[in-house]
Amino acid sequence: MTLQFSSRMPAQAGEEMRAIRLPGDHPQVKAGKIGVLLVNLGTPDATSYWPMRRYLREFLSDKRVIEWPKIVWYPILYGIVLMTRPKKSGHAYDEIWNKELDESPLRTITRSQSDKLAEQMGNQNGRLVVDWAMRYGQPSIRSRLENLKAQGCDRILVFPLYPQYSATTTATVNDEVCKALLDMRWQPAIRTVPPYHDDPVYIEALSQSVERHLAGLDFEPDVILTSYHGIPQSYFKKGDPYHCHCMKTTRLMRERLGMDKEKLRVTFQSRFGPEEWLQPYTDKTVEALAKDGVKKIAVMNPGFVADCLETLEEIAGEAGEIFEEAGGEHFTHIPCLNDSDLGMAVIETVVRRELAGWL
Repeated sequence: MTLQFSSRMPAQAGEEMRAIRLPGDHPQVKAGKIGVLLVNLGTPDATSYWPMRRYLREFLSDKRVIEWPKIVWYPILYGIVLMTRPKKSGHAYDEIWNKELDESPLRTITRSQSDKLAEQMGNQNGRLVVDWAMRYGQPSIRSRLENLKAQGCDRILVFPLYPQYSATTTATVNDEVCKALLDMRWQPAIRTVPPYHDDPVYIEALSQSVERHLAGLDFEPDVILTSYHGIPQSYFKKGDPYHCHCMKTTRLMRERLGMDKEKLRVTFQSRFGPEEWLQPYTDKTVEALAKDGVKKIAVMNPGFVADCLETLEEIAGEAGEIFEEAGGEHFTHIPCLNDSDLGMAVIETVVRRELAGWL
């Protein structure tokens, strides 16, 4: 028996399916669309105590973020951290809050990335739906997956917006997606975007962002720091590839920019708790450079696709103050790629590649 296949078969099959008459009491079914869900870390709904506490409780209760046994961690979390940190963190968020829209910059930028991606991709004859979510806070991953499913998306690409993989970031997004699927009778097919720390389009975008920023300065930095969010050393020793991914990103940037290890360096920021984290620490490095006589530095955050508390307040604000108080004279923060043309080129390139075979 010879089987003959036609390129028109999918369209013909679709026409036949639409022609089928369902019973009057048949549940309404929407299908045939493809969803893309951009996911970033998270954001509080407001900077006051209770919204901050709610956000921090969700974030710091994640076993991927804090791997201590609950019997050890929860008394500290509920007895100390959630009693004191919401006020401190709320004050820090106040410094960078988008007052016009009454939201964090991370929410503003992630929404814009979603909107721009939808425009760049087009709706693919009504088949493509682009949305966004936060791992912690709102809109939740579960709510947006359910919304995409309700619109007829039976195939969904989930894009954890972390170039470098870590169990504390990428893995916890995937965990939450799987938890949502557990409660779905008709599950959509799911793809997740792998790390893209060494993707040529990403390295080129970062490098061009450095060149553009430096071109607008009236000084030449003696040192440029690529500051990544840290993780505990113990996570790295257990096999988390994050440190290796960060080092490779910066190495490829050095090659592209023609800089050596003294000019373009790697540091790690945002440590929390008593454990030893990945080193060298950004704040200690900034201070040491100034004390050693370095007068001009720039700091960038390649691991963040959008400016947020850790980049705007911790680096552009605190790190700059540390450098100047220790004797430095010129400090500049190189913004994240955000929703710029460079940043959107990276997101679109990765999405189109990972949708291959679906679109």
